[in-house]
Formats: sequence, structure tokens, C-alpha cells
Amino acid sequence: MTQPLIKQELQGQEPKSFGFERILYEKYQGRAKITINRPEIYNAFDFQTFKEITQALEDVSFDDTVGVLILTGAGDKAFCTGADLKEQNDYFLNRPHDYWKWMGAFIELHDKLRTLGKPSIARLNGIVVGGGNELNMACDLAVAADDIYIRQVGTARGSVPAAGATQWLPLIVGDRRAREILWLCEEIPAQKALEWGLINQVVPRHQLDEAVEAMAQKLLNKLPECMRYTKQQTNFWRDLSWSMTVNHARDWLSVHTNSYETVEGTKAFVEKRPIDYDKLRSREL
Repeated sequence: MTQPLIKQELQGQEPKSFGFERILYEKYQGRAKITINRPEIYNAFDFQTFKEITQALEDVSFDDTVGVLILTGAGDKAFCTGADLKEQNDYFLNRPHDYWKWMGAFIELHDKLRTLGKPSIARLNGIVVGGGNELNMACDLAVAADDIYIRQVGTARGSVPAAGATQWLPLIVGDRRAREILWLCEEIPAQKALEWGLINQVVPRHQLDEAVEAMAQKLLNKLPECMRYTKQQTNFWRDLSWSMTVNHARDWLSVHTNSYETVEGTKAFVEKRPIDYDKLRSREL
């Protein structure tokens, strides 16, 4: 006799049953692993990627056999480089009402990840840029290969990194370092990110999987209910700053989707050319 549908869903499902196209999803030895599988564009995410990750996260949360989540990117070049700017350029520049929906899906993903009820590890296998760093920070812990870097690019590319970065960087690295990361948009090498507290561990690339698995096992050797509530309490300041700002940011970013700064920043990236900031200030672009 088959179980009622609600019971099946509340106990988790076989990863292959979802038929994901943008991510790889697997479970093994008490672990769940989500891999953004778009290495050809440095694991940038689009709307479909959001929806697939969110669905997988709900399954991770419900599956009692899973005690820890590992989030990573495919290949060895990028963990995640944030929004797929081709999608932004081709579709959202002239449809701010639809960008509002897109941003809502990103917020939903963040909420699912932060309230997973289980610890999560960001496996930083390559560069971590923009919204990719916001995913990194939404995870509880992070292990990085020693040749990666982290970078925010919003103020140089026509956006405001208000889906986690503006809220959480001051909490994680301190006010002055957060301003440096958000305002200068410079690369933060793995070792500096470790010194600043942005990640937990840096290892040679060939030891990355070993280090992630070792950290996952340490987390599995904890009491799940105690871990869940400890995570909830530890999230207090993140939850507070997030709840006070993110819906305002959603509307502001949507209204400014087709502003001259966003259009120029996005088109310059797609066309592989620099932005003339002097002309931008004089509104001659």
C-alpha cells in the first residue's frame, strides 16, 4: 500500500524524481548536495535556477535522513557569479514588473536556505561574485579552495547588492570592511576572506572535497533538534536586518530596472566594454 501523498512529500523524495535542468541534486550519507550546473556561464543563476534550488531546499528540509546541506557550483572556475546578465538585458530591462517577480523568487530562495532547519556549507570551488556571494553568506559555513576570490560588483554594474550583501557583510566582516567590499568592488582573495571572517576555511584545491566532507561529518555528529534551534537563534541579527530591508529593496530595484545607470551597466557587460563613468554622471550616455 502506497503512502498518502502528504506523507511522501514530508519525508523527502528521490532527487532524480524532480527532473531538474539547472542544478544537480543528490543525497548521500546524511548529506544533500545542490550544484548549480551552468559552468558555461560561470554558474550564473536565472529565474529557473531559483525555482529549482528552492524546490530542492524544501526537500532537504523535509527529509529526516539529511542532516547537512552542501551548496556548490559545477566545474572549477566558479561557485556562482550572481544574476545571468544576458537574461537581465534581454528580458527585464523593459519589464520592471517582471523583475519584481524575479526578485521575489530570489528572496524565497534565501528564506528557504536560511530557515532550512539544518546547517549548510558553501563549497567555494571557484570565483564568488555578486549574488553568488549572497548565496555564500546565506549558508552557515564556507570552505574555499585557495585560488578563488570573492567580489561584489553591483555599484560598478548597475545594481545594489541588497539581497544579502548590504545587510550581512557589516555583521560578518565589520562596517569598514563591508564598505570596502561593497563600494570598491575589488577582488578579495581567499586568504584575505578567511582573515576577515567571510569564510571559515581555506585549503589547497585538491583538498577541497576532503575538507568539506570532514566539516559535514562534524555537523552530522550533533543533535539535530538542538542544532536546528541553535541555528534559529544564531540567525537573529541576519533575520532582523533582512526583514527590515529586503522588501523595500525589491521594490526599489524593480523601479530602477530600466534606469539609465542599470541599462548602461548591463549593456556594457553584455557588449564587453567599459563604462564611461564621466559621461554617465553628465547624463550623456
